[in-house]
Amino acid sequence: MTDDDRYRAVQARDARFDGVFFTAVRTTGIFCRPSCPAVTPKRENVTFYRDPASAQAAGYRACRRCRPDVTPGSPEWNIRGDLAARTMRLIADGVVEREGVTGLAQRLGYSQRQVHRTLVEELGAGPLAVARSNRAHLARTLIESTDFPLADIAFAAGFGSIRQFNDTMRSAYAVAPSALRRGSAQGGGRLELRLAVRPPFDGAALTAFLAARAMRGVEHVEERRYARTVILPHGPGVIDLNLRDDAVHARLELTDLADLQTVVHRCRRLLDLDADPVTIDDALAADPGLAPLVERHPGLRLPGQVDGFEVVVRAVVGQQISVAGARTVLGDLARRYGAPVGLPMADELGLSHAFPSPEDLLTAAEAEVPMPRSRARTLLTVARAFIAGDVVVDAGVDRAESRRMLLGITGIGPWTADYIAMRALGDPDVLPLSDLVVRRRMAARGLDDRRAERWRPWRSYAAVHLWQSAIDERTDS
Repeated sequence: MTDDDRYRAVQARDARFDGVFFTAVRTTGIFCRPSCPAVTPKRENVTFYRDPASAQAAGYRACRRCRPDVTPGSPEWNIRGDLAARTMRLIADGVVEREGVTGLAQRLGYSQRQVHRTLVEELGAGPLAVARSNRAHLARTLIESTDFPLADIAFAAGFGSIRQFNDTMRSAYAVAPSALRRGSAQGGGRLELRLAVRPPFDGAALTAFLAARAMRGVEHVEERRYARTVILPHGPGVIDLNLRDDAVHARLELTDLADLQTVVHRCRRLLDLDADPVTIDDALAADPGLAPLVERHPGLRLPGQVDGFEVVVRAVVGQQISVAGARTVLGDLARRYGAPVGLPMADELGLSHAFPSPEDLLTAAEAEVPMPRSRARTLLTVARAFIAGDVVVDAGVDRAESRRMLLGITGIGPWTADYIAMRALGDPDVLPLSDLVVRRRMAARGLDDRRAERWRPWRSYAAVHLWQSAIDERTDS
């Protein structure tokens, strides 16, 4: 988009671009989302930014009316696989809070200076500025939705001191943190949050996909509702997500509030909430063979994950067996080797344990894993590779390098690597041509490999539509 394109979107108050860019007004010193209902500023008074951190670094504060800091995230960072995008995904996952910029750079395999320079060139703000902006947003959410003491909120959001918390909040919102408190509040260790969604959003199809693969004791799925246990950096947690058309309402119970930023980011990746569904649907619907599928399921999402290792295990177990068969084996693995989760919300939802970590799985003998011996051997090899750091599957990994490492493991072939790339890495442009359902559905619609090249960079979403069409055909019959 050019700046003139962006200004036309602001004039139209086009909500499709909320989170894609931000409008800063020099005469007021504030920045807004494109759909802000306030009077449209004059073109000569407007500067556009791609991230709240960029606007805040330039001295602007967030509009109190349109709340630009609670928009969906930019879809750009999930599409791209370069250093800037990988950095933004890791920052959103809370790596700076846990490991500092030093740890962030080590994860990325670059020097701190290179990471800083890349992000400044891209956004006009470095990793610390982006992390500080994320902390301010998280702190505001906690201030407005809980009755936790402000000091607890400061440290839960990742601030190193109360002074830093106060200074950042005043800079971002032009008021003291206490002035943001609304009065109604939740106490205890539970939280209720609203996760922004960029419409349209096919939550029904997404929960149906997750329900077919849900593991007893780890996951609980109802219509448009998905709950599960999660293992986070500071301990176990429980998420309960209600997928509505306009937003996802999340109930969370955490061992430590310091994991809030991480768990919110992982929920967003699980449900693909930062996708740009209008752009994706328009691109795929341009092919007459896919258009009816897109028309039936506008806003179909790419199912993600809360734990990369879990998806790798799912993919290995799912080789050459049915979804139902894989679900049975995975549930057995989780019950045998997963750690108990003794949180009250887990008990309420009938959840008992977490999915096994690589260390948990290595306690199993090869003969004890409930699957063919060769596949069990692959699972244990994968667990060792994760522990050694030879295989990395997280938000900041280089997707091509991760695929290469996975294919180097005996027992992992193209189908498994494609499934992992789609779900664990969120790669939007993978078409698993070795998948039997995808091949059959393409053939039934007169589609071939050459035609599929037109679907770039959204071939993963095309695959999800093809999977969904098989489900629809069974339902219709």
